[in-house]
Amino acid sequence: MSCVLVTGATGFVGRHIVRALTDVGATVVAVVRDNHNPARKCTLPADTSVVSTADLFAESAIWWERHCANVDVIVHAAWYAEPGRYLQSPQNIDCLIGSLNLARGAASAGVRRFVGVGTCFEYNLTAGVLSTDTPLNPLTLYASSKAALYLSLSHWLPWHAVQFAWCRLFYLHGEGEDERRLVPYLRKQLAQGQRADLSYGAQVRDFLDVQEAGRKIAAVALGEREGPLNICSGQGITVRELALRIAAEYGRADLLNFGSLPDRLIDPPHIVGVPSF
Repeated sequence: MSCVLVTGATGFVGRHIVRALTDVGATVVAVVRDNHNPARKCTLPADTSVVSTADLFAESAIWWERHCANVDVIVHAAWYAEPGRYLQSPQNIDCLIGSLNLARGAASAGVRRFVGVGTCFEYNLTAGVLSTDTPLNPLTLYASSKAALYLSLSHWLPWHAVQFAWCRLFYLHGEGEDERRLVPYLRKQLAQGQRADLSYGAQVRDFLDVQEAGRKIAAVALGEREGPLNICSGQGITVRELALRIAAEYGRADLLNFGSLPDRLIDPPHIVGVPSF
């Protein structure tokens, strides 16, 4: 079974990739920050090897080459993603540069396969229904940096005999999600019997449980698929309907304060993916 190095291994998505990989018997090397949240460390399986770094995006290609020795597959799930800040943060540039160094080191070490984690925001969102054939048109620094990494590696890695797959995530929710995001916010407010302020919620989105996303990405890592891949449900649901479903679990639909927040004018009305598998 393959040895898989996972960056962002204690993050929202990465922890579920690690679990899915270990569930099928893969050997996992987890790259984590020196100062990462101790509570997150507990989510790693006991037999996971850990590589610590002060900042993985500041490491050189030589550092990565050393730590990629005997590694078969890279799953690069790490990126700066603080809610409310990440879309236009200059840290995206650091992530892009650091990711290129990772790829260079991996290729030098003889890694067979590289799986990157992208975003549906790389696409031209006006299409509404997004397949891997949808043209790219990123509108934020975050999405542009992800798209730049995808385009660079899709050309560079094959020249170095490294298989390359790029998993574009849609709207994930579930265990480990930042409490500032929609679903945790709703559950917190409803559990405490407090009002949840929302927009009208007419936006259609493609939601997927992060555990399922982790399983899909692990399957890509251990498989042979190459190129861009959509990690999504393929099912559209309005934010309003999602909120009502969650509220029904608590019997508190009365706490949903629809229309109290303005709709964002730049928010696309419809984002649904075409699953790649």
